[in-house]
Amino acid sequence: MKELTHFINGTHVNGTSGNFGDVYNPATGEVQARLPLATPAEVSKAVEDAAQAQVAWGATNPQRRARVMMKMVALMNRDMDILAEALSREHGKTLPDAKGDLQRGLEVIEYCIGAPQMLKGEYTDDAGPGIDMYSMRQPLGVVASIMPFNFPAMMPLWHVGPALACGNAVVLKPSERDPSVPLMLAELFVEAGLPKGVFQVVNGTKEAVDTLLDHEIIQGVSFVGSTPIAQYIYSRATANGKRAQCFGGAKNHLIVMPDADMDQAADALIGAGFGAAGERCMAVSVAVPVGEETADRLIGALVPRIEKLRVAPYTDGDDVDFGPVVTREAKERILGLIQSGVDQGAELVVDNRDFKLQGYENGFFVGPHLFDRVTPDMDIYKQEIFGPVLSTVRAGSYEEALKLAMDHEYGNGTAIFTRDGDTARDFAHRVNIGMVGINVPIPVPLAYHTFGGWKKSMFGDLNQHGPDSFKFYTRTKTITSRWPSGIKEGGEFNFKAMD
Repeated sequence: MKELTHFINGTHVNGTSGNFGDVYNPATGEVQARLPLATPAEVSKAVEDAAQAQVAWGATNPQRRARVMMKMVALMNRDMDILAEALSREHGKTLPDAKGDLQRGLEVIEYCIGAPQMLKGEYTDDAGPGIDMYSMRQPLGVVASIMPFNFPAMMPLWHVGPALACGNAVVLKPSERDPSVPLMLAELFVEAGLPKGVFQVVNGTKEAVDTLLDHEIIQGVSFVGSTPIAQYIYSRATANGKRAQCFGGAKNHLIVMPDADMDQAADALIGAGFGAAGERCMAVSVAVPVGEETADRLIGALVPRIEKLRVAPYTDGDDVDFGPVVTREAKERILGLIQSGVDQGAELVVDNRDFKLQGYENGFFVGPHLFDRVTPDMDIYKQEIFGPVLSTVRAGSYEEALKLAMDHEYGNGTAIFTRDGDTARDFAHRVNIGMVGINVPIPVPLAYHTFGGWKKSMFGDLNQHGPDSFKFYTRTKTITSRWPSGIKEGGEFNFKAMD
């Protein structure tokens, strides 16, 4: 069985704790690797070594740091197939999904090539008599990144790329479920020219996380995961005087107006609701058709599409629609929530609770499910299911549909499908959610905009990637400068004036 490592000071390092976690193959249910779980002492040593390495890296000019990002882009493109296969093997998502995971992370690294432009300060000449004022952006120092299982390439790159481009050192704690790709990315950064020790990868559980949150050297913390843990990490990090951005759960609504292109809306819901087995914080888990006729048409369009979805391991080819969920516990939780929907009175239109895949009976596969006539008091509506389950909540009017999205405690993303520009514009202006799609089901911004939700989907003031990331990973220093003149009126230089 493969034994994984930490990545410290530019090389793979075996754990010393004697404690290991199991890394599963989600398709078979078998353990495929053992992961060392770091002690607080191991985490602290990685942080201290990162602090030493950061001094020279922070003093490296932004253009040279950008060249490392340029080389990283080339290396990731070179190894795309290798990285995607490793990602699919541990996470379970299809190879096209894995490549999409990598590509969206790669786009942020491409954006970071513009670090010299993003890190420019401001200058005011003659702010007062003989006085100039200017500002500079300087790195925080050492920052921590605590990442989820569902995007083991994209999420680390969204955080690590800008942090490094700004001159920080990073200690990354990846998910214990699928840690191989973060370790591989760390190798590539060193190959790209990043000095050893500037990017450390330490595996562990809550004990390792708490060590990072409490460590006096760590100046900033980034996290993506569930809302309760996001709130915990934000509270503990900020209580220790650290800057923090913590992104939590979601319950994304897609409103379908009566005038929408129904085939377009149905196709969008299939991809957004069931892609990656629904294990995405931007997955659409609630369809809100406006009017009974619209709802009936939508259900009629969805059912045959869902019944054609192919669920299989990534090794079965590119025509697989989605694979297994990440763990047995995740599968059991999803099936429990589905049963709660039935028990609480929702209509289970597509029922795959007994789904089994021949030859993979021990895998963590969950078939696609479609609920109709879901109400806001049901658990399947209130909770983030994080699985291949789409709930339909029928709304009597546009205002009722808008209110559903606005009243939910999560505010990550939402979308509306309509041909009416006034309705779309009103929705975009009024809805209290961080990312909005208009005839776009998963409104994830490109790398040069920022990504972040509202309400209980995000804790902190600055979003991920885009301009906000450079603000998060730097401090602004403002200098007021006055140089006394040493020139007399007659033009003779007065050296005494300069003493």
